[in-house]
Amino acid sequence: MKGVLLVNLGSPDSPNPKDVKRYLGEFLMDERVIDVPLWARTLLVKGIILNTRPKASAEAYKKIWWKEGSPLIVLSERLQNKVQKQVEVPVALAMRYGSMTIKKGLQELVDKGVDEVFLMPLYPQYAMATTETILVLAETIRKTHFPHITIQDLKAFYKDSNYIKVLSNSIARHLEDKDYEHLLFSYHGVPERHIRKSDITKSHCKIDGSCCATPSKAHKFCYRHQCFEVTKRVVETLNLKEGTYSTSFQSRLGFDPWLQPYTDLTIERLGKEGIKKLAVVTPAFVSDCLETLEEIAMEGEEIFHEMGGQEFTTVPCLNDDQEFVDLLSSWINQWALSETVEA
Repeated sequence: MKGVLLVNLGSPDSPNPKDVKRYLGEFLMDERVIDVPLWARTLLVKGIILNTRPKASAEAYKKIWWKEGSPLIVLSERLQNKVQKQVEVPVALAMRYGSMTIKKGLQELVDKGVDEVFLMPLYPQYAMATTETILVLAETIRKTHFPHITIQDLKAFYKDSNYIKVLSNSIARHLEDKDYEHLLFSYHGVPERHIRKSDITKSHCKIDGSCCATPSKAHKFCYRHQCFEVTKRVVETLNLKEGTYSTSFQSRLGFDPWLQPYTDLTIERLGKEGIKKLAVVTPAFVSDCLETLEEIAMEGEEIFHEMGGQEFTTVPCLNDDQEFVDLLSSWINQWALSETVEA
């Protein structure tokens, strides 16, 4: 019997500092998130970050927390429920971090008689700290607890024409009555070393401004290329004029170089350059979360206004948008019939 497991990032159980600390500990101790030797990661995370950051992070979560719970969890559950209504196979939901574990999600499916799982990481682009960590953990759990099941994963769908159409339609719909001057595509950042580590050619990715535009098999796992490709394809679909859009990367951590340009500095620059009406879309996420609702919609707007900007608009993530539901459902139905899905 076949079944589907949707997997998103995760969330603390509550905005309480204790729950946030537990969540951050699991997240930041992932070797694919902070990819340094265990001793250094332990010293950094348990010796420094978890003794300084949970209180501030808890305050940020409190700003965006809904009555129903974590926005990311609530929105993911809404997506799951809508998809389930459009497919015949069971659909479960799990998170990479937090209490809604991948093991629980697989167990839910196994309890229903599932032995063939379609694992769907809810990330358009491939990255060590997102898709890869989900796939590796899921396979470890399968071998340890569910050796009788098989798992097939959905490949990164950043360049799928239907996904680009759904994303473009969502952007156009949310901005149709907005008189914006500039559209900023803000993607979650990663350290530059992640890009080089993911380079299967071991030589192509130089992050020099040209490698992402030069055809290479390295692009299959290059997060930077895939982000710029989403921007390029949406720009073409929406027929945006040169100079009215840009791409940046948010949420950097630590002192190592991360993908640039940085979103906060880009927002600051645009304000200083005289842009008065700015819109921001965050295509690395499919569900609104702390990084979109607080870092962009609150902190980003504050920076923009401080720099002289007047109108700041955030485009919601796809969330449980019906076109996105239809797209995921079509991939599931295709898999259920042919067992092959290539985005």
